[in-house]
Amino acid sequence: MSDYYYYSGCQDQYDSHFLDACSLCRRSLHNSDIFMYRGNTPFCSKECRQKQMEIDEAREKNWKSGRSLRKSDAQNSTGNKTVRTGTVAVN
Repeated sequence: MSDYYYYSGCQDQYDSHFLDACSLCRRSLHNSDIFMYRGNTPFCSKECRQKQMEIDEAREKNWKSGRSLRKSDAQNSTGNKTVRTGTVAVN
């Protein structure tokens, strides 16, 4: 069985094709069904694909909750505080 390679754009540099292995468990995809996710991410089984979907969903929830916390912190930090301006001289 031979390996499949594609040209990556650099002379004398070939990388293994992205459909050679499962994106999650790295199992070989040769002579087996391939389950795709988000366009170009291959998986060896529905289970591996589902695990990746759950990982992505958890990351997205964390990112969104972190983003909303930062946004509410920024609103709270400028909301009810008095800001004093002026010049301070130190000798």
